[in-house]
Amino acid sequence: MAVYTHLGAEDLADLVAAYDVGELVSAKGIAEGVSNSNWLIETSCARFILTMYERRIDLADLPYFLGLLDHLSAGGCPVPCTIHDRDGAAFRMIDGKAVALIEFLPGVSVDRPTPAQAHSVGAVLARMHLAARDFPAQRANDLGPATSAEVLKGCGEQALGLIDPGLPQSLTMAREVAERWPADLPTSTIHSDLFPDNVLMLGDEVSGLIDFYFACTDMMAYDLAVTHAAWSFAKGGTHYHEQIGVALIAGYEAVRPLAEAERSALPLLAQGACLRFVSSRAQDWIETPADALVTRKDPMDFMRRLAFYREQGATVFAASR
Repeated sequence: MAVYTHLGAEDLADLVAAYDVGELVSAKGIAEGVSNSNWLIETSCARFILTMYERRIDLADLPYFLGLLDHLSAGGCPVPCTIHDRDGAAFRMIDGKAVALIEFLPGVSVDRPTPAQAHSVGAVLARMHLAARDFPAQRANDLGPATSAEVLKGCGEQALGLIDPGLPQSLTMAREVAERWPADLPTSTIHSDLFPDNVLMLGDEVSGLIDFYFACTDMMAYDLAVTHAAWSFAKGGTHYHEQIGVALIAGYEAVRPLAEAERSALPLLAQGACLRFVSSRAQDWIETPADALVTRKDPMDFMRRLAFYREQGATVFAASR
């Protein structure tokens, strides 16, 4: 369940009244999500998503995230805009927590994407990168490979081994990737977390990109590598779907062709992407009590993807030309 804070009918009605969106008709908690409370709000005018920021969001970053939504939406990207209240504010505070009302976009997230859907995702990702290049705000990526290496070091070899005997290998791998990480590839504002559940589809077309709360200023090719790692494998990271991976990159390059240096870096960037999720999942696994009512995500899912990119990454991305 992803509604961590209860808001009663009067609270919700008072909140909606602060916006020029009509009167509250209904509000339903949304089960998806990990860090925030979310509701589907229906008013006499339209539908919206209400988000209360519970954890992992620095309030100082909220104007950046919400401003980015407005910038991309105005630039023609399928991104929900922020609904500003009657005073022009992008978010409000309730009992010390920030809440924002966001445009509702139709569509569903897919579990088993088709090559046509992957092609569309790649194309929209490239459009987003181009539209974001003149976004004036900047935010450093605080989840890069150096951070992954530090997080894994903090977990400790023994604790990692208790999760899976193969997991301590990530310590050496993370140090190697951090040492080799490029610093001179083209940058923009990137999503950096574009998993299938953060994309809404209507048939083969992307109707919405959502959850930009890891967005930052970084290499566009790294964002493509994150998306490739997130979309191109079977559940558990046990099998690479070549048609999906090829279609994703083809869709991206149909809008923004990669420079040779970016393509050459993709195998390493994909390893860095995998290590980000290995490290965060390992840390969450260790810090989450075994009896907690939360399904812990297996870091070995991305260890398998990491091993694939280390062994076959050069061949895989060369085949995507």
